[in-house]
Amino acid sequence: MRIAFVGPFALQPKRTMAVRALPLAKALAAHGHEVLVLLPPWDHPQDAGREWVEEGVRVRNVRLPPKLPLAHHVLLTWHLLRLAVQHRPDVIHCFKPKSYAGLTAWAIWQLRRMGWIQVRLLVDADDWEGAGGWNELEPYSWMQKRFFAWQERWGLTHCDALTVASRALETIAWSSGVAPPKAVYLPNGWWPAQHVPASRAVPELRQRVKLDGAPVALLYTRFFEYRIERGLAILEGVLTEVPEARWVIVGKGLFGEEDQFLAMARARGIAERITYAGWVPPEQLQSYFALARVAIYPFDDTLLNRCKCAVKLIDLLAAGVPVVADQVGQNGEYIQHGVSGLLVTPGDTEAFVAAVVRLLRHPALAERLGKGARGRIQEHFAWATLAKTVEGAYRQ
Repeated sequence: MRIAFVGPFALQPKRTMAVRALPLAKALAAHGHEVLVLLPPWDHPQDAGREWVEEGVRVRNVRLPPKLPLAHHVLLTWHLLRLAVQHRPDVIHCFKPKSYAGLTAWAIWQLRRMGWIQVRLLVDADDWEGAGGWNELEPYSWMQKRFFAWQERWGLTHCDALTVASRALETIAWSSGVAPPKAVYLPNGWWPAQHVPASRAVPELRQRVKLDGAPVALLYTRFFEYRIERGLAILEGVLTEVPEARWVIVGKGLFGEEDQFLAMARARGIAERITYAGWVPPEQLQSYFALARVAIYPFDDTLLNRCKCAVKLIDLLAAGVPVVADQVGQNGEYIQHGVSGLLVTPGDTEAFVAAVVRLLRHPALAERLGKGARGRIQEHFAWATLAKTVEGAYRQ
């Protein structure tokens, strides 16, 4: 089968195409399909015009047109559409119903209505974009918010099948009129090349960040999934119960939230017991994960979080790190309580602290949960397995 993926942006700095679309494409290529991934690198212009083959998948970044008002968007969409159609695909799969991927899906739908092309069209939703979703976080203009909300509503209902990354998005799709067989549950998955074992540099890293022999708790975060005050309350509560523990924080906020977080930690008098690593390159993450006896994934009960399918959580679980998380949205799909991690009632900070303390004080339990986490991800959420679900949607 010939398949074209169309993305809304580059492989970086936003990571949807790198951690969702590309590993799925690789799994499909391993099954014998010919897959082309098309990217409009407006957010990473140094990739414009670059193309390569990666594990059997052809990745092509389109050239960026001149930045002329309105014409720029039309031309960029045209480039994506033209290259997708030139691939002579059996299926075109547009990732996200918004932005350039959404515009491409709209154009394909109209061309099909006119009988100019014959191709199966799928749309992928991995987040809630409209009110209560990314429209509330991103600094979009009023007009952009209205347009993206319209794109999302239109895209969910104008395709041959819709792949959704979470059960919450599946429910929203049903409520929008999408027939249940057309809404295909496709959570984010595990790809072996993304989760290489930790290197021998772990002891050196522990020494470099001056952890000595302290038990380590890890926060791997973008900072927007929870109220900063609650995140700090968890850290402080754990340090009160386990004074010898140390926190390691990996990650960077969307809009500099880490600065506020660290300033509040200093005000609470716990900053000296926190090591902030900032953004860490993917190839070094496993070494930081290996430092941790336990990791936390605080997750406020919001529409955005219910619809998310957190790749960072998958990273931790696939690495065999025992995780304590709020039981919100997809967290409960990935973590089987007491088997592959610990789940707490959303917003219950005391219970969250108690669960972390329990794992810090009982290393054997933490090790058992870590092994269960790795096994569950590899058995149930490998992209090679998830790709079979997508193949079924392509052939319907």
